Amino acid sequence: MPVDFLVSALVTLLVVVDPVGLAPTFLGITQGMPRAARAQVALRASCIAALILAGTALVGDWLLTTLSITLPAFRIAGGLLLFSIASEMVFGVRAERLARQAEEALEERVRNVATFPLAIPLMAGPGAITATVLLAGRSDHDPIRIGILLGAIVLVAASCYVCFNAATRIARLLGNTGNVVIERLLGVILAALAVQYVVDGVRTALAG
Repeated sequence: MPVDFLVSALVTLLVVVDPVGLAPTFLGITQGMPRAARAQVALRASCIAALILAGTALVGDWLLTTLSITLPAFRIAGGLLLFSIASEMVFGVRAERLARQAEEALEERVRNVATFPLAIPLMAGPGAITATVLLAGRSDHDPIRIGILLGAIVLVAASCYVCFNAATRIARLLGNTGNVVIERLLGVILAALAVQYVVDGVRTALAG
């Protein structure tokens, strides 16, 4: 039943992507950015993640097989890159670096942050890509089911955008001190998540 497939796809992707859980991380990553820039990051990241997952649904399995890239390798690489961002957050390097950069470079920073680490690997990470590939496999190349899967991806991306914008409003209430404390705390959590990516990737690679 198409309805059953829609519910399965939507619930699976919502649990894996976890828009509500990503909202605090969004605050830490965009620390020091103006309100308008944060809104641009939220929109760009949601659109980029939706495009990545949609592309995965259409050609992901074929592409990974063609390039001989395994998901464990993707998970390890994403974890290592994510750890570098987390270390900057913990030691306050990221906020200082963003404050030093000139206003004319703001648009470029928005694009970079929206692409990495928000869109990938946080939103469209190994878990979401794996789930999308599996859901696409369950569609049996049925155009209706593929369309339903793409619709579910759009809904999940839209929910991320809503959660990110809500997080921005919360940041204004916390003030500078509250935001600094949250940035340090989330940096530690993000570092742990990055290490877990690497550990899971190594474990899966060794088991395989």
